[in-house]
Amino acid sequence: MELKELNKFIKLENGRLREAFGEFADEDKHILERTVKLTEELGELCDEVLGHCSFQRKSKPNTYDSDNLPGEVADVLITTLLLADTMNVDVEKALEMKIEKINKRYEK
Repeated sequence: MELKELNKFIKLENGRLREAFGEFADEDKHILERTVKLTEELGELCDEVLGHCSFQRKSKPNTYDSDNLPGEVADVLITTLLLADTMNVDVEKALEMKIEKINKRYEK
């Protein structure tokens, strides 16, 4: 999938979510909601990683299913992109700048 297609989906999904859950009177509350949702999704990804590595505590039922991991990674990415869209972050530009910064660390 191209970033352009992904951005189009994010715009569509952001609209669907606003329609389903309503508009926030305060945009800061909307940003906070997206951030908390991202934390929730990251927690679910962490649970899958712990299961994958067999690091779950023994008292927790062993419900790990390797088929869940890709979906949890996707949830984190999508929720991150929804937050970025809500905050008017140009993800493509942000990634380009960050990649350039990382690459400079390895230049000699």
